[in-house]
Amino acid sequence: MASLSLGLHVARKRGAARSGAVERRNLLTVCRFSVKTLIDRSCLETIDDSSPEFTNFVSILEQILSHRLKGQTMWFGYESPRSFWDYVKAACSKVSHSCIHSIESMENARSSRAKGRAWIRLVLMEKRLSEYISSALRDFKTTRRWYEDGAIMLGEEAGLLADTLICLNTIDFSFCLKGEGLNGSCPAVIDYTPYLKFIHSADSISSDEEELRTLGSSGSEKSTPEKMAASTAAAIFTEQSSWVSKCKRLEQKYRMALEQKCYLEEMVRLREAQLSQAMSQNKALQQRLTDTHLSHTLEKEQLEYIVLELQDQLTVLKNHDLRSRQELTAHLTNQWPSPGAMDTNAVALDTMLYRNRVGQWEEKSFQSLEQMSAAMSLSQTSLEPSHTLNLDTRPASSQWHHHGKEDTPSLIGLCGSLQSVASYKSLASLKSSECLVSPTTEITSPGLTPS
Repeated sequence: MASLSLGLHVARKRGAARSGAVERRNLLTVCRFSVKTLIDRSCLETIDDSSPEFTNFVSILEQILSHRLKGQTMWFGYESPRSFWDYVKAACSKVSHSCIHSIESMENARSSRAKGRAWIRLVLMEKRLSEYISSALRDFKTTRRWYEDGAIMLGEEAGLLADTLICLNTIDFSFCLKGEGLNGSCPAVIDYTPYLKFIHSADSISSDEEELRTLGSSGSEKSTPEKMAASTAAAIFTEQSSWVSKCKRLEQKYRMALEQKCYLEEMVRLREAQLSQAMSQNKALQQRLTDTHLSHTLEKEQLEYIVLELQDQLTVLKNHDLRSRQELTAHLTNQWPSPGAMDTNAVALDTMLYRNRVGQWEEKSFQSLEQMSAAMSLSQTSLEPSHTLNLDTRPASSQWHHHGKEDTPSLIGLCGSLQSVASYKSLASLKSSECLVSPTTEITSPGLTPS
């Protein structure tokens, strides 16, 4: 039972693979037929949306681009169907001068299918359909991510498809991107009937002619006047038909040459337009380069002038600062007296103070000497032992009641003279010139010695 189910599974897989291969081969074959019919139709009239050959070609191309296209995975593993426009938008983003952004900004094409159909029409008018398909096929990672196994875009037939579509560059298409052909609600249905008709080709006509000739030659021996007339008529008919077939062949060759001529002329006009545009851009760039060089030179000269002007201003400011410092120094020097004058004034002031103190000290010393001489004379005449004892037992503070009340003569000259060095210098000069009293003399003076 297990082997039977396994065999059924293998048979189903083989059948699915065989049917997929048949479907791919049929789509590619019908696509080639459609391209040929479009080329034949373009020799007679302009191809637009009303042409049934173009409608059938667009349906076939949509079927090829949507063959085994992966769906978009939603929640709970549900897959929503996708349009081939999503794949084209992702795989053809690196094409130079791409029209994808303009298709995305179209207002009348809102659904993905409508945008895909608008893209097919626009690239056909630009003669770049094969270029877009080739660019998408070169991005194999994106193609592999968007298509399942067995898709036409993942097979070797995709390269043949791009080569087949390059023949459409010889056709001048004219479409209206706002028409009903962009309706995304209508599915793409392929009409196979034009490709199932029997076409009486020129080769079949020539073979019929040869057959008629052989039949006529075989019955010439038993010919009658009626048969001769019939054979003559048949010969005339075959000759006319041969001339008609030759004219059709020549007409077909002429149309092909005319198409090639138109295509080459269109390419020449396109290249001339591109060359003129490139030359104009080159001239514009050269003019911009010249203007930029001139403006750069002017800016350089202006900056050099500004630098020189700033250097001059800096020099003037330095000179002004030096002059201001000199004036400030002179002003401060003139405002305060010189050190020599300050020393002279200090010496004069110390001299005047010293003389005033010396005069007061001399008067006090004379008075104390007189008092002490009177006291000594009185003690020598009327001293008694009791008085002597009283004198001995009197406190020291009462004996020297005026001790510490008089200033030391040696410090009188220094009063107010320790505030500056100049005063000390003036005191030294006065001590040497005025013959100040020495400290030893002041200490041993009779007015300060106790009796």
